[in-house]
Order: sequence, then structure tokens, then C-alpha cells
Amino acid sequence: MFLTNQDVIELTAWRRKLHTMPEISSEEIATAAEVQGFLADTKPDRVVSGLGGTGVAVIYDSGLPGPTVLFRAELDALPIEEIGTPDHRSKIPGKGHMCGHDGHMTMLAALGRQFGRERPKRGRVILLFQPAEETGAGAAAVIADEKFQELAPDYSFSLHNMPGLPLGHAWLKDGIVNCASRGLKIVLSGRTAHASMPETGISPVPAVATLMPALTALSQGSIATGDMVLATVTHASVGEPAFGIAPGHAEVWVTLRTMTDGQMQALTTKAEHLVREVAAAGGLGYAMDYHDIFGHCENHAEAAALLRAAMEAEGISHEPGETMRGSEDFGRFATVSKSAMFFLGAGENMPNLHNPNYDFPDDLIPIGTKIFMRLARDILG
Repeated sequence: MFLTNQDVIELTAWRRKLHTMPEISSEEIATAAEVQGFLADTKPDRVVSGLGGTGVAVIYDSGLPGPTVLFRAELDALPIEEIGTPDHRSKIPGKGHMCGHDGHMTMLAALGRQFGRERPKRGRVILLFQPAEETGAGAAAVIADEKFQELAPDYSFSLHNMPGLPLGHAWLKDGIVNCASRGLKIVLSGRTAHASMPETGISPVPAVATLMPALTALSQGSIATGDMVLATVTHASVGEPAFGIAPGHAEVWVTLRTMTDGQMQALTTKAEHLVREVAAAGGLGYAMDYHDIFGHCENHAEAAALLRAAMEAEGISHEPGETMRGSEDFGRFATVSKSAMFFLGAGENMPNLHNPNYDFPDDLIPIGTKIFMRLARDILG
């Protein structure tokens, strides 16, 4: 069984409604409520809300023994002002679904419609609408939630739309699919002085001038050789916006990125050592803390094989593709289940993800849904 024309019309309208009401990470209260309301008519066997904050798990149970298969979509949008002009553009100033999470949620809702009509033959399906993917905090919070322990998936699956690939063409590979990353915030503390007598203070300017190129120089290797290390300075500030004050405070933000969690440990050690050395040379105090922490995302061979078989059964063209430099917190589910993620082409001439004029292509809704539906039926009947 598959979606009717009326299903596609209604799901498309719902996706566009979600697009108008974006909520950023950990604030997805209205979005979570909208999900529960939209799927209420499918009469799920159980709904678990408040997972890891605002997350929602919608469960369809056969009542018979068998595996538990989890499909995950993201609830959150981005703090980006939409500049596109669709009729369904964002109604929330400064926020937009510029990553397609509205479309991912709609694919899971489409699964809910179908499992509402016919439960799996065995085991159960969990549709997980996860908060805070964009900050890397959501998956970890969901998995740490005691309510999640009862769900205990055997398999977990996810997708992400990918502009630049032909519409409906997939990338699916074994092994590492997304890199690890984290943001390092460095605060340097000196002492202000009158701008006419800078020698009476302790300025962080020389340290910042040294740190920014030195951190960037930690970058080396490549995705192709499996040893990519990338340090990207994303923000720096020094002192106050005043001409009469020599600065005594500075911040440098840098995103650290590696292909594996093990490589990340080595990179953070080097970056922290560099900060300590430069701060000491300048007589500065320092503090460091980490934000937006993502582990690497690695596909389990069995889970990826099941996905590949589903694509082939549905006639979806696919290839291994590349390991993505960008990060994805779905990798956390590999610690509790056999998991796999793939990328589904959103069109070769689409704006890139996180661009202010991005809009999820509605034609992907039935394509992604049928891959997941075939996968669920292959595992659960």
C-alpha cells in the first residue's frame, strides 16, 4: 500500500504549514504539538511526548514479537531570516526551515498515515520527531531520557535531503557518513587601559592575532585519505567599541572538525595546548568551553544493506557518495541500535542548505516515504 493522491495533497499542505511556523532548537513546543495533532487520526498505539525536551515518539505496534524499527526526523528550524517568496514563507521573523526538516517530518507523518491503516505484521514502528538537531544536543538528550529506555530500538534510520544531487537520487554508504565537530569558545582576559597609555594595561590583541592563524594552521589531511582535520575560526571580538579604551578582553570562536571522534580528541588537545601557550606568553587569563558537540555518524553495515535493498526494490538510483564534512547528531543512535542514514537528492539547481532562500521540494515527500515504507515492511512485514 502507498500514499493516495489525496494523501499527497494533504501532506504537502501540512509541510507548507510547518514551513510557516519554524521554531529553533529546544523551542519546538508548537511544532511538537502540531505533529501530535496531525497524527491523532492515525490512532497510534502510544505517544511519548517531552522526549529530551520537546521530542515526540509515535508508536505503531503489531502486538506480536519482533524488532523495533525507529525512523527519525528533526523538529527544529534555524535562526535565519527567509528571503524567498513562497506563499508559505516563514511567519516568524529571523527564523526559517532552511534545512528541510519540515519535509523530513512530513515523510514520517506519511508513514504514520500508512501504519495507521495497516500495522506492521510483527514488532513495532517508532516515528521519532527529535528536537535540537542543529545544536547537536537533541539526540543525546533523547537517548538520555528515561522514557527512551522503554523504546529500545533494534534499528534506527534517518535521511537528509541534499541539494546538488538529482531529485530522488540517493547517496548511501557504509562506514562514516558525517564528520565529528564541536565549537571551541576561547575567552582571553587581560586589563584595560587608557588608549593613550596602552602599556599600563594587558591587551589580548597580540594573542588574538597569533591565535587565529595558528588555529587555522591545525587543519590538514582530507576526506579522501580519511585523516581530515579542519579548524575554522568563525568569530572574534576584542575590547569595547570605543576609541578611548585599550582592550582587556577578547573572544575567539573556532569550529573543530574531524572524521572520527578519536581524531577529535587529538585535535582538541592540540587546540587547548595552543591557547594555553599563547595566553601565557601574553600574560593573559583564559577560559575555554565547548558548544554544539557532534560525534561522527557511522552507518552500520547491516542497517545500510537493508536500506540499499529497499531502494533497489523501489527503483531508487543510488551510489555510495561521499562522507559529508557537515555534522549530524543522528550518529548517537548507533550507540543504542543498528543505524543508518542516507542523503536524498533535492535537485541539482536548488539553493544550498542553510541558504536564506531554501525551500524543501515537495516532490521528495512520496520518494522518501516509499523508501522508508519498503524498509519497514521488509523488516517487519
